[in-house]
Amino acid sequence: MSIAIPRRPQLSEDVAGSIRQRIVTGALPPGSFVRIEEAAAELGVSATPVREALVALRGEGLVEQVPHRGYRVNELTAQDVDDIFWLQGTIAGTLAGRAATVVTGEHLDHLSTLNDGLRDAVARSDTESVERHEFEFHKCVNKIAGGMKLAWFLLGAVKYTPRLYATDTAWGEDAVRSHEQLIEAFRRRDVDAAADVMRRQFRKWDIR
Repeated sequence: MSIAIPRRPQLSEDVAGSIRQRIVTGALPPGSFVRIEEAAAELGVSATPVREALVALRGEGLVEQVPHRGYRVNELTAQDVDDIFWLQGTIAGTLAGRAATVVTGEHLDHLSTLNDGLRDAVARSDTESVERHEFEFHKCVNKIAGGMKLAWFLLGAVKYTPRLYATDTAWGEDAVRSHEQLIEAFRRRDVDAAADVMRRQFRKWDIR
């Protein structure tokens, strides 16, 4: 008996991520249309992963299907953006507060190394490296906290963060300072300060 091997889901997820970023950054404004064939040609993929991606984005409320015309981009309101960053900051702050109670000297050294890498990436305007070090820093904090379910929800919310922040030198410099403050709060095992620093950093991601 033959067994059908399913197509890897990563491709449609990557396509969804690309289109999602264009929506949240305004590159695809409300009311504009995403047509499957055109998007497939632009992204260099077949129509199938684009179709799957748009179905997923429709489920997220980012697009709606219009018969015979394609998928129309829905409006992302100011309240929507505020809600997204509130959710991110609330979850991240809770995880940072938990991490402050269990952090070790080894953890602090690793976080400092990651922040040094972020500082260097910002100075070099290396967008890819900025994104990588920022992601790894927060991933490390979440791992220290041990709240993997909360971290999973946070990762879902971060999908809606415009990646334009990584190209903003002022934002990058501020993130480095914020990380330094967080590490210092961890050294003091100051739960409230750690949570507050993290919440404020996520609020600063709102660059509308």
